[in-house]
Amino acid sequence: MARKIVITSGKGGVGKTTLTSNLGVVLSNLGNRVLLIDLDFGLNNLDVVMGVENKISYDIVDVFEGRCRVKQALVGVKDFKNLYVLPSVGVKNTNLISGQNIKLIIEKVSALFDFIIIDCPAGIDVGFHRAISIADEAIVVTTPQLSSLRDADKVISILKSYRLEKVSLVINRVRGDLILENKMMMPSDIEGLLKTNLIGVLPEEDVVFLSSGGVPKNSSSGKAYRMLSMNLIKNTKKIYDTTSKYSGFFGSIKRGLKRL
Repeated sequence: MARKIVITSGKGGVGKTTLTSNLGVVLSNLGNRVLLIDLDFGLNNLDVVMGVENKISYDIVDVFEGRCRVKQALVGVKDFKNLYVLPSVGVKNTNLISGQNIKLIIEKVSALFDFIIIDCPAGIDVGFHRAISIADEAIVVTTPQLSSLRDADKVISILKSYRLEKVSLVINRVRGDLILENKMMMPSDIEGLLKTNLIGVLPEEDVVFLSSGGVPKNSSSGKAYRMLSMNLIKNTKKIYDTTSKYSGFFGSIKRGLKRL
């Protein structure tokens, strides 16, 4: 049966969908069968990020209302034979679809996958609780900004009431140059502040915004995502060091160029 992992944060704009999509790509490249589910009803865009918006015939509401079977709604992602998307719906009036309803839908295909990654809507309203109730594990994604950390702390407190098997932390948009200049918190300090196991640090890098179909393997982000994926698969704790390329003499030059 698949591991069901929800990607959440409480705050919008911290990179949940980016994390969901790139994590799915890397896990798939490592030989895992992966299903991505967008539960951000009304503001869904995972299909666009994955490049499958023109291939959709049915969505999760069609499955719920009996117009198709779950397998018919699954959309394969081009160039990734083990990666699929269960599309969301672009309307907001989905209150009749409970977490239990979606859980029953997912259970029908759970045996076909190793990982089911759920993109959680922003906020902590009904959509958030619906997504959390489906999952066995949660990854809380935050950025080093104070407002994001406060929201992540609130979300982590709420997650405790769900008795999930595991709650982990990913810190996104980390700048090693600012850490070395004491202008950004160190990931280890954020881990201690939020009292949650850190499984991934993702650097702020233009390639994340410019690439489609997953970040390049040899980029800093590609290496960071691979470490994160291996931590998920093997329960290890190898964290990408965002400061390494800014250390030493040549690193100081790079830091200076960053400020220009």
